[in-house]
Amino acid sequence: MTDSTPLVTLETALLSRLSSYGRVAVAFSAGVDSTVVAAAAQRACGDNAVAVTAVSPSLPAGELEAAEALARQIGIRHVILRTEEFANPDYVRNPVNRCYFCKTELYQRMTEAAPSLGVDVLANGANLDDQGDYRPGMQAAGEFQVRSPLIEAGFTKADVRALAERWGLPNADKPAGPCLSSRLAYGVEVTPERLQRVDAAEQFLRTLLGVEELRVRCEAQELARLELPLSALPQTADPDIRSQIVTRLRALGFRAVTVDLEGFRSGSFRSLVTLNVSRP
Repeated sequence: MTDSTPLVTLETALLSRLSSYGRVAVAFSAGVDSTVVAAAAQRACGDNAVAVTAVSPSLPAGELEAAEALARQIGIRHVILRTEEFANPDYVRNPVNRCYFCKTELYQRMTEAAPSLGVDVLANGANLDDQGDYRPGMQAAGEFQVRSPLIEAGFTKADVRALAERWGLPNADKPAGPCLSSRLAYGVEVTPERLQRVDAAEQFLRTLLGVEELRVRCEAQELARLELPLSALPQTADPDIRSQIVTRLRALGFRAVTVDLEGFRSGSFRSLVTLNVSRP
């Protein structure tokens, strides 16, 4: 938690914020941030809270099931909303602000569904740490008047995890799990086939190497760049392991396979984006 703000104070501020919203729909991805917001919304608003999970080809395998299980545990009403970001050519061409078009689709759908959901306010799981990163989706949130209760209450990512642990949420230590489209290098067209390939490759590597947090980045010309924990890199030098990786990923449709010697780091493509990047 922050040095100057006790967790209980942050908790009280979060519940107070959500209570003031009245009837609220939380964009719920099953990540720790949106889970804490959903749990807080249920505590603060009761039956006037609903968790909304967007489903499209960009959702990794198992995440919908995880969201459904978490919603049941929290006790919040849960709605599945199918989004059509792939119908937008601006999203498919995968510019650096791709997330803007994805979140625009999500918040537009949620706004349209608000009357049937019985809600007046939309909320997301953004926290203070997200403000220091390139997040074009936050522009879309502003355009649709989506509230960010974690930011409003003063939560950092560490605070979110601390509150998740305090509340006994099972994903308190869950690694970040961005959508599959984030694995594609900017300018590489986003297609369901590419995302399925990346998803299958990551699932295979998690099982083979026994590690959870990794990324298969799809570069131009169907090149797979593997970002693995540094502790797992020596395994890739084993001839049998190396052969299994290359054989499986080529069978999935990758032309070639490389290992990134810098290892795993979240948002490595975003690090290439400069502050003066154009926005829509």
